Amino acid sequence: MARDSHHPSLTRRKILRFKFLIPFVLVLSVSVIAVTQYFQSISYILRPLWDTPPTPFTRIPHYYAPNISMQQLCQLHGWGILPSPRRVFDAVLFSNELDILEIRYRELLPYVDRLVILEANATFTGIPKSLSFYENLSRFAFAGSKLVYDMLSIGELDTDHRRQPFNVEAYHRRSLNMLIRRSGIAVGDALIMADADEIPSPETVQLLKWCDGIPPVMHLEMKNYMYSFEFPVDDNSWRASAHVFTEHTLYRHSRQSNLILADAGWHCSFCFRDIKEFVFKMKAYSHADRVKQQSFLNPDRIQKIICNGDDLFDMLPEEYTFRDLFKKMGPIPKSASAVHLPSYLIKNADKFKFLLPGGCLRSK
Repeated sequence: MARDSHHPSLTRRKILRFKFLIPFVLVLSVSVIAVTQYFQSISYILRPLWDTPPTPFTRIPHYYAPNISMQQLCQLHGWGILPSPRRVFDAVLFSNELDILEIRYRELLPYVDRLVILEANATFTGIPKSLSFYENLSRFAFAGSKLVYDMLSIGELDTDHRRQPFNVEAYHRRSLNMLIRRSGIAVGDALIMADADEIPSPETVQLLKWCDGIPPVMHLEMKNYMYSFEFPVDDNSWRASAHVFTEHTLYRHSRQSNLILADAGWHCSFCFRDIKEFVFKMKAYSHADRVKQQSFLNPDRIQKIICNGDDLFDMLPEEYTFRDLFKKMGPIPKSASAVHLPSYLIKNADKFKFLLPGGCLRSK
């Protein structure tokens, strides 16, 4: 009888434990799903807790005004003047940025000696692509005498490991080194390393061309824009760089110096004319894994995001402090200014109205 009297109590305790176990399992399951689904967002919003910012750049003040001699401009920077201009070579990888590349080359043509460009027959993610630069050579006939062009076959990469997007990108950049050396560059020439959508200003190139004593390697600080020049993000685009060429110089698109020249140009990312070009790049570049859902590629969604200044991948800003993170959350504020932009863009505003304030609507 005594054993029987304890049985209901044991049963109740088991039921109570089971009742507590159910919500625990539910909370754990939901947590695992949330972390799996939103790991990137959680990681980004907590980045100030787990990551530290890189060493700050030492910014070189940039002086310019019209009708001032190059000698005076070089002196303002603490440099001397060369007796004759240094040759300047410009080297880029190309994918499908025809419009922004035309603006870039029109802007640089009077000041550079060679325009070195490499394009591949497939994207960083292995998607076959046409040789759009080669197919549009007539559009760039104005630069023909200065162009040094080659095509890269991605078919040469024959293992899964080497086909990882960032490995393919690195293979592109190594191949560009070989093309640079075939371009006729020599020790002492200036070499600009950049992506096609990073445009050094003419004032910057003139300093590289005429000033004696410039740093052997310095990054070029560029105004950062998204979708068009209507959406300025910040002034923190830094990957473009300028080098006084040596036999050891290698093409890279990463940190190579602690020096950076302030206000040295423009970086216009995803600055395409047609929606299909947005879709292509979203699937093609090294960060294609950010396309978490097929709906991200919906043309109507992309059009709405372009006009609102939202993020194509529904991501939080990549910042190292909570202050910067919260400051950049939400849409990019629109700018009504078209001042201090590439001159060829303004001279041909009708042709490139999609890159100017009020021109957010794109062709599909």
